[in-house]
Amino acid sequence: MTSVRITAKINGETHEIDVKPHWNLLHVLRETIGLTGPKCGCGTGDCGACNVILNGKLVRSCLKLAAQCDGSEIITIEGIGVGPNLTLLQEAFVKHGAFQCGYCTPGMILAAQALLGEKPKPTIQDIREALTGNLCRCTNYQKIIEAIMDVTS
Repeated sequence: MTSVRITAKINGETHEIDVKPHWNLLHVLRETIGLTGPKCGCGTGDCGACNVILNGKLVRSCLKLAAQCDGSEIITIEGIGVGPNLTLLQEAFVKHGAFQCGYCTPGMILAAQALLGEKPKPTIQDIREALTGNLCRCTNYQKIIEAIMDVTS
């Protein structure tokens, strides 16, 4: 199977990547680039663990073909804050205990980040709608909502 060369800006860094036509963006981010933030939860776009921000919009990277991302700007959890340089949103997740195992946390934070980019002062209903399709099996969604609300006040 032939490869397609794409160029994409990932977390602010330009990458030229040879991708197979059937590879999804999640595969390329994890296996080619080496970013472990996006997770493969379901592979069908139902859980949100693979969320990334693509050209300013939240997308499920397991559903997006990498070949469609030529010329795109992609932001993963690694692109918004790591280590001692956490964003206010990430700090709020820690403060409110809005995670347990952490598997869904990158996708949840990116969903919240995308919402706050569109609506800096969302309502609780806005937050609930933005988190639709982001599954967590460990923690209470209320803590996640509280963390997001904390950064809007």
